[in-house]
Amino acid sequence: MWILETDGAAPGRMTFRIPEGSVKTIGRSTGAEFMVDAALVSRLHCQLSATGGALHVKDLDSTNGTFVNGKRVASAELQDGDRLAVGRVELKVSHQSN
Repeated sequence: MWILETDGAAPGRMTFRIPEGSVKTIGRSTGAEFMVDAALVSRLHCQLSATGGALHVKDLDSTNGTFVNGKRVASAELQDGDRLAVGRVELKVSHQSN
């Protein structure tokens, strides 16, 4: 299971859980599995795929880009401890073994 979460205990804290074998989207749209209603986030911003023990992110032609550890990416494999940024929202990536 992969977990993406914002830092702190603020009221706007977000936590997303991605089980192995699933594909989820992040975006402002109600059609996104993980809805992020924040500045600079596209309706369907990026796609996350958890397969083979790895987590991959793919930008879905978002206006403002998808960033991993501060670097803009079209797609990337995420590692435990990485930071995924969509718009102004930064999510810390962690992996929990079963």
